Amino acid sequence: MPEDAYDVVLLGGGTGGYVAAIRGAQLGLRVAVVEKDKLGGTCLHRGCIPTKALLKSGSVAHMIENAAEYGINVTGHEYNYPQAVKRSGGIVEKNYSGIKFLFKKHKIDTIEGVGYLKNNRTITVTAPDGSTKDVTGKAIIIDTGSRPRPIPGIPFDGKRVVNSDHTTWMDWVPKRVIVRGGGATGVEFSTIWRDFGAEVTLVGRVVPNEDEEVSKQLTRSFTKAGIKIIPDYRPAPEDFDINEGGVSLRVKRNGKEEVIQADTLMVATGRQGNIEDMGFEELGIKTDRSYIQIDDSFHTGVDGVFAIGDVVGKQMLAHTAMHQGMYIMELLAGEKPLAIDYLRIPNVTFCHPEIGSIGLTEKAAKEAGHEIKVGKFPLRANGKALIEGAEDGFAKVIADKETNDLLGLHMIGGNATELIAEASMAMLFEATPWEIGATVHPHPTISEVIGEAALAVDGMQIHT
Repeated sequence: MPEDAYDVVLLGGGTGGYVAAIRGAQLGLRVAVVEKDKLGGTCLHRGCIPTKALLKSGSVAHMIENAAEYGINVTGHEYNYPQAVKRSGGIVEKNYSGIKFLFKKHKIDTIEGVGYLKNNRTITVTAPDGSTKDVTGKAIIIDTGSRPRPIPGIPFDGKRVVNSDHTTWMDWVPKRVIVRGGGATGVEFSTIWRDFGAEVTLVGRVVPNEDEEVSKQLTRSFTKAGIKIIPDYRPAPEDFDINEGGVSLRVKRNGKEEVIQADTLMVATGRQGNIEDMGFEELGIKTDRSYIQIDDSFHTGVDGVFAIGDVVGKQMLAHTAMHQGMYIMELLAGEKPLAIDYLRIPNVTFCHPEIGSIGLTEKAAKEAGHEIKVGKFPLRANGKALIEGAEDGFAKVIADKETNDLLGLHMIGGNATELIAEASMAMLFEATPWEIGATVHPHPTISEVIGEAALAVDGMQIHT
């Protein structure tokens, strides 16, 4: 191995990759990142950050539309969606500049180009000008990310049929849009477009991976907001008709057929790992359904080669990838990192109302054999939620009836994406519902609903 070899070379500088690089440098490792696009990956440039900026713009529009309720009469306002997109771009650029500064600060080398695993220690990089060079490391970490999965037979065209890569930077709002898929991406863009006046039809179960009561609450809230929902329906590719005039979807239910017309179809039915044409198969790296197979230490089974982030398909969340990256760098540096427990990682969805959840759903807890007890507390009984106009929703705590162990906490409502961090810490320190309820939550805040829901597990809540 050359004397100037890096300790670690990362193939891909997405959320997991750039965080891993920084942690490795902090621990004294010499690190390089091979990146064909921009550091920060999907989350920064086509996902988490720009979409949340658009959601904020949408929430401002929603607030203005309802300002009279708060004692402020607003007249003459109009939507300026291109400005919302421009603002989003500025926020992305600030974050991107911050990452580049951190790489310079920690003396991390960025090698621009397309990488190919020549062997388990070497990545051949093809630069934008066509030149190639080999980059060698004692260890290689794959962080090549994922991309939107299309409906078979219906290719993306960026106008009639779009995915989140397109919609993040579209400077226009469809007048009528069909959103196929009710996961996080689908419900977030349904929220954005509805707040900016679009007619939205969402096809599929709403947030199917969340607790069933959360899904039902969001369905009610979306329906009240004017979003049409066709739940639990899986249209076949032939049910869609795509042409220059727009999009139509034939919905066949209960012996009846309905045709839905729209200008645009957004496909939000999942993602697939980026595994093609990078030498994985040739090197013997095993994949399954587009995801790299790893063990609990993120090892691929090929000596010295590890993988993190979306491409391993474990839990496709930015904060999960960050901690995977920190874990593997600490391991390579000889540390003893805390093992990652995916049940202790919170999930957040930035629709309106927001969703934050962690641990087992009620259904999953029962299927796992737990005899459970459940506490719920509605936001409509919380003073701050009423003040904020965010009374739709609840907090729900699930515990083991025998051991009193906290099994899950689910919240839908105002500030849920922020407040779920309390439950994350509670699960890390193995707190019981009683301990959460005994924790003093400041008044008046929406955080009180978590304490009340925890007390409700044993029927001790105060305000219902």
